[in-house]
Amino acid sequence: MHTSPHHGSDLQRIYRRSELLANGLTAGAITHAVRARTLIRVRRDHYALPDTDRHTLEAVRVGGRLGCVSAAVELGIFAFDAATTHVHLERDASRLRSPRSRRHRLADLPREDVQLHWWPLIDPMEGNEFCIGARDTLAQIIRCQRRNFALAALDTALHGNVIAHSDLPVIFAHVPAKYRALWSLIDARADAGQESVLRQLIRDAGFNCEIQVQIGGVGRVDVVVEKCVVVEADSRGFHKTWEQHVRDRTRDRLLAERGYVSLRVLYQDIMFDPDGVIRAISELITLCRDGSSRS
Repeated sequence: MHTSPHHGSDLQRIYRRSELLANGLTAGAITHAVRARTLIRVRRDHYALPDTDRHTLEAVRVGGRLGCVSAAVELGIFAFDAATTHVHLERDASRLRSPRSRRHRLADLPREDVQLHWWPLIDPMEGNEFCIGARDTLAQIIRCQRRNFALAALDTALHGNVIAHSDLPVIFAHVPAKYRALWSLIDARADAGQESVLRQLIRDAGFNCEIQVQIGGVGRVDVVVEKCVVVEADSRGFHKTWEQHVRDRTRDRLLAERGYVSLRVLYQDIMFDPDGVIRAISELITLCRDGSSRS
């Protein structure tokens, strides 16, 4: 199995017993390392270092690889609510174990803490020992996740060059026809997943919008709705310092000078209160139109 050129990490995390022996460790040394907790026995003949992330350990312990949103996090693709481990399993996978303990069979326990994906892969050789490839990750997300979250994953994968536009026909040929309308909604100009979700919320509400618009004297803004309301999708990662807040307030003032109404919406609002976001945008559009009619 080779590492996909699109894969986000080249660091090996899972080691087969045969690899450890080939690298000079003896069977006794492997046993000692496990007992000393400097090496984790994930499942039969599979080992990992103690700082390996939970999702990787759970996927391999079950008997598969990271899939869907769990693979997306690994690949640098937008993933909504990646708390649950999503695991891809081959059709003939056997000896499946609990994600928590290799000593318990998966069939004996509730599966609420893992999501299993059995769909055949576009290319089983893409990815690596613990994670499927990017094209299959996106095909699984399209099937598994809500439309707007799948759209955000596709946008960010293209924007970050995790996949190429030439990969889209293969991805969409691998999913049921009912999902293929999503293809026409993709726009790789979006900088972040929440921007993609926001854009589609606005369009679903029936408003015209343009994204990544350059406004003279201000710079690039996330979305302009109905040519009068600028909507910016804010997140904690880009607004940590006072200087960044000063920059944002200055942009708002400059937009007002140019006749725009601006609205900053948080990631939490976009994802968990989309109706509230649309109501706010709708009210601002009404204000803009009322002001234009009075003038």
